[in-house]
Amino acid sequence: MKSKFNSFLGGIHPKDDGKILTSGMKEVIAPIPKKVYLLMNQHIGAPAKPIVNKGDVVKIGQIIGEAQGFISSNVHASVGGKVVDVSPYPHPVTGIKSQAVVIENSGDEGWAEALNVEQDIENITPEEIKQRVLSAGIVGLGGATFPTHVKLTPPKDKIIDTIVMNGAECEPYLTCDHHVMRSNTNEVLQGLRLVMKCIGCKKAHIGIESNKQDVYTTFKNILANDHAIKIDLLEVKYPQGAEHQLIKALLNREFKPTQLPMEVGVVVINVATAVAIYNAVKFNRPLIERIVTVTGNGVNKPQNLLVRIGTPVRDLLEIAEPSADINKIIFGGPMMGIAQGNVDNAVTVKGTGGILALKNQPQYTSHACIRCGRCVSSCPYGLNPSELSIIGESRNVSLALENNVLECKECGCCSYICPAKRPIVHHIKFAKALIAKQKTKK
Repeated sequence: MKSKFNSFLGGIHPKDDGKILTSGMKEVIAPIPKKVYLLMNQHIGAPAKPIVNKGDVVKIGQIIGEAQGFISSNVHASVGGKVVDVSPYPHPVTGIKSQAVVIENSGDEGWAEALNVEQDIENITPEEIKQRVLSAGIVGLGGATFPTHVKLTPPKDKIIDTIVMNGAECEPYLTCDHHVMRSNTNEVLQGLRLVMKCIGCKKAHIGIESNKQDVYTTFKNILANDHAIKIDLLEVKYPQGAEHQLIKALLNREFKPTQLPMEVGVVVINVATAVAIYNAVKFNRPLIERIVTVTGNGVNKPQNLLVRIGTPVRDLLEIAEPSADINKIIFGGPMMGIAQGNVDNAVTVKGTGGILALKNQPQYTSHACIRCGRCVSSCPYGLNPSELSIIGESRNVSLALENNVLECKECGCCSYICPAKRPIVHHIKFAKALIAKQKTKK
């Protein structure tokens, strides 16, 4: 049956009853940790370079990691105190060690000079907006962590006619974006308008899934007389929040999986990113904290926490009161999140939207592909995931490239729907790693 909401081809409908655990709850400010571990690789692109040394004393908001090149991002101290270590630490997403600055919290909540101070932005120029976003180290907070100043600087030959605001939050269990839209409505819209001004764009679309009727109604009422910003209710479907699917649903524009939205005249901004942009421009406030959903049946008090970046995950689990029989902890949501082998080493980064703690999770045994075709019909990019996984198992790099393995966004629809419980995304990731290794050798 055809949905009455805007949508896209493919995708799946995972149970979203996990959102009930934290939906509608008030935000809780997490205790400031005794130590923060600030990884220099918190974004797509080149890692930041540490510019402090062991023994240095830093204030909140001070730059401790300097962006290296255009596609990179600054990293700032999220607490005031003494730098006690500068060395490699495990990255919770890649698993690869990344240079990190460890700061021991002194309890000094004073900001670095000229930061966290209200600015007059009535006549601010696009270039000033861009510069403040760059200085603040803002990246995409929806999970992709693409440096935001890059999005605000499209090539001159790319005409951007529409800004798309992503309020879909299609990942099961997570409600951090829903909370931001509910609690920071004005900041979300002000951030969106700053993006429009910066790029010189006269039109914007906001997409919100239909399981968030409360914020949709709020936005609709506020924007009733604003003809520049349109808001649409979207079908509850995964991965509705992915850029390709969101743009298809809202604007009916299509582009290749290997292309960026600017190819069809669009820039996509997450709602939490919009708030960070507003705070950077209006208050000269760098990105040092964010909302994180700590949830799952493995914690007794699931909640949305305002968390300083670099906080150990173990601290957040303690706040949510973990059960003794947790057998899986996922960094992110259940579809695209990364299971943690050792949670004691895991710390939050800018892209951390959720920590999912689960108990009584069955251990599945995978079987050979039964050629049912479910993964093909669910793939939102029109690929053949089954074939790609078999190619990945065989380590055939050239065949993987011929079958467009690099177009896969690893959304997890195929693995979710597979009756043989095959780790399809795992095999595809492996094939991509082999391709990257081969390119490095060349």
